[in-house]
Amino acid sequence: MDNIRYTKGLRNLEKIDGTAGKKVINSLKDISPETGQFIIEFAFGDIYERKTLNLKQREMITLSSLVTQGDTHNQLIVHINGALNVGLTPNEIIEIFVQCIPYVGFPKVLNAINTAKEVLNSKK
Repeated sequence: MDNIRYTKGLRNLEKIDGTAGKKVINSLKDISPETGQFIIEFAFGDIYERKTLNLKQREMITLSSLVTQGDTHNQLIVHINGALNVGLTPNEIIEIFVQCIPYVGFPKVLNAINTAKEVLNSKK
């Protein structure tokens, strides 16, 4: 384990995803702890640590990518929360999904919007 990458990654994970990110990592401990380490060190320690894009921009791209893939309900929950944590508004999140309609189609976007509705309703 690279302690510097891990420390940076853990800091970014907590800043962006808070407890939801920790739950993902903890859910992997019994079956694939290395995958949790890869997520922390590579995704959040290397990629999210780069300086060209800010965290809001990174979460916008992440949401768009998840919509494009489809079948990413659980990851959308984590990253919709992350987007809110770094300053995106609910309207901006929905607009990100709407922007994807011409490129990925209505079914994937409707699923993402319904996931956003689920997340936003849980915060009321």
